[in-house]
Amino acid sequence: MRWTVLQLQKFRDVELKIDEKVDVSNDLRQRDLEIRDASPIHVKGTARIDSQKAVFHLHLTGNLILPCSRTLVDVTYPIDIFSTETFILKPLGFEYSSDEEQEIHEANEGVVDLIPVIEELILLEIPMQVISEDAKNKETLQSGQDWEVMTEDQFKLEQQKPKIDPRLAGLAALLKDKKE
Repeated sequence: MRWTVLQLQKFRDVELKIDEKVDVSNDLRQRDLEIRDASPIHVKGTARIDSQKAVFHLHLTGNLILPCSRTLVDVTYPIDIFSTETFILKPLGFEYSSDEEQEIHEANEGVVDLIPVIEELILLEIPMQVISEDAKNKETLQSGQDWEVMTEDQFKLEQQKPKIDPRLAGLAALLKDKKE
């Protein structure tokens, strides 16, 4: 997934087809400790090259292994990303258009490398929380010492119950005895 500018210029005015699998799992694990593993990423797409720039239309598919936010078990998270990436081949004399919303990359020392771009696209797709199917389907909610997770209905029922200050519970018991 690396080409020199000279190699890309051979494809000028001809569509370059891309259909490769790349293994970026080690780099992804180093950049984000939440990623436990990644399958080889299937990169499909095309590139249009002219004298000043190369425009890549990419489709990335693969799987990431991420921890479940509730139980920390491994969850397979599928990724399916479409992106358009533009590389400037000759930075001098290239005019940037401010109305374009796409990010523009420069060829680094005469080399266009898609691997860092692919890694960045994958990292941006990782959700804040991943929940395993077991955790979603689990009927019992979690609880601990002096706390518990409850549904909204359970919360409303709890709010409707009369509350007695624990410091005055003994006094409430005495008042009950007097009424009887």
